[in-house]
Amino acid sequence: MSTYAIGDIQGCYLTLTRLLEQFAFDPTQDRLWLVGDLVNRGPRSLEVLRWARALGDRVVAVLGNHDLHLMARYHGVTGEKKRDTLDEILAAPDRDSLIDWLRHRPLFHREGNLALVHGGLDPAWDIATSEALAEEAQRALSGKKTKEALAALYSGKPDRWNSAFRGSERLRAILNIFTRIRVCRSDGRLNFEFKGAPEASPSGYFPWYSIPERKGKEAKIVFGHWAALGLRILPEVCAIDSGCVWGRSLSALRLEDGTVFQEPCVDFIIS
Repeated sequence: MSTYAIGDIQGCYLTLTRLLEQFAFDPTQDRLWLVGDLVNRGPRSLEVLRWARALGDRVVAVLGNHDLHLMARYHGVTGEKKRDTLDEILAAPDRDSLIDWLRHRPLFHREGNLALVHGGLDPAWDIATSEALAEEAQRALSGKKTKEALAALYSGKPDRWNSAFRGSERLRAILNIFTRIRVCRSDGRLNFEFKGAPEASPSGYFPWYSIPERKGKEAKIVFGHWAALGLRILPEVCAIDSGCVWGRSLSALRLEDGTVFQEPCVDFIIS
């Protein structure tokens, strides 16, 4: 039995199936960790969502910012964005059950000394704090006020974490950090707008995982979200978004031995 962590799929279902064939994924024996952003911008988001849900407990899928955007559109919290490819899901006969499955996914998952998240962790958070904050936000998303919880995302972005935050401000900060963080300053200030390579970070900003005083080193973090960072296997983190939806490749990491598998994107070639 093996566990494979897979980077941002974003609707690239054909590439995904080829990647699974490459390492002979056996759903009766193996498990998958999906780093979030299952949907959007790629052409086959509905197939990806149905496939993931059908795997049941063989898959752990954390929420990414595009998954939250799909939920927000479903609940009428926000409108369509320029490069959205979510209409097929929103018109599907099983859309209600798919969205319900999605809203019950975690934001953070830990097993032993390995952890899974979409964007990353605030440098001020240790692992216990990260788990507690993720559970807090997940309860809001899966509870009776999902729409109100999602609305918090669109009321501005915090420029740093503050444990004194309450209400929608606190929820907004938690969701944004887990799903959108890339770079920050050593004083905790965040920059959610930067999407480039780490070498091009704004002055004074660094990848969240490279802040010297960073807590949360009790577990090795597997994350995605940062296509410009690409595949980087480092001692304390594994970045596995290799830009499939941008025409590059989809990556998988076998957690037991660190073996990497990659499949070039075909979803924009094969109709």
